[in-house]
Amino acid sequence: YPLMFGLILAFCWCSLVCCSRIYMGMHSILDVIAGFLYAILILVVFHPVVDLIDNFNLTYKYAPFIIISLHLALGIFSFTLDTWSTSRGDTAQILGCGAGVACGSHLNYILGLQLDPPPHSLPLSLSSLTVAVFGKAILRLLVGVVVLLLTKVAMKKATIPLACQIFRVPHDDVRRARQRMEVELPYRYITYGMVGFSLMFVVPCLFHLIGLS
Repeated sequence: YPLMFGLILAFCWCSLVCCSRIYMGMHSILDVIAGFLYAILILVVFHPVVDLIDNFNLTYKYAPFIIISLHLALGIFSFTLDTWSTSRGDTAQILGCGAGVACGSHLNYILGLQLDPPPHSLPLSLSSLTVAVFGKAILRLLVGVVVLLLTKVAMKKATIPLACQIFRVPHDDVRRARQRMEVELPYRYITYGMVGFSLMFVVPCLFHLIGLS
C-alpha cells in the first residue's frame, strides 16, 4: 500500500484513540501528550530490531515459553497499586493478548500455516469487489467475532471461579473478587491470551475447514 495512505491511517487511528481517552475521562491532555511522546520513543528504539524480534518469536523452539513467562512477569511486577484501578487489569489484558497472538503466530509458522507472502509477490493485487466476495467477507467477520466472543465468555466463566478457589478468595461478590490482584491478573491474562491465540490460529484454521479462507 502507498506510504502516504499508511501514514494518514496511522495518524487518524492515533488521534481517535487519544481523543477517546480524554472524552471518556480516563486521561488528561497531559497524560495523552506524555503517552504519545513515550510511544514515539518506543518506536525509535524498537523499530530497528522488529524483524529480529519477529524472527525469534517465529523460529526459536522455546519462544512460546519465553513469551508467556516474560509477559506474565511484566504483568505481575510492572507496578503496584495503593487502591484498585482499571490500569492493572488493562495492562494484564494487553500483555495476555500480545502473548496469545505471538504464540499463535509461532504455531502457524511451525505448522506451515498463514505464512507471509514472499517478497517477489508484493505488492499483492486486490480482487475486484463482487457480491460473492463481499458476502464471504461479512461471513468471515461474523464467524470470527462469534468464535472470539465465545472464547472470551468461556474462559471468563472458567478462570474467575478457579482463581478464587486456588487463592481462597470469596466469590460471592464477583465484582469485588475481580478487583483482587490474585484473581484479576490470571483472569485477564488467560482469558485475553486465549482470545489472541484464537484470533491468530483457531479462527484461520476454522476458516480453512469451512472453506472461507
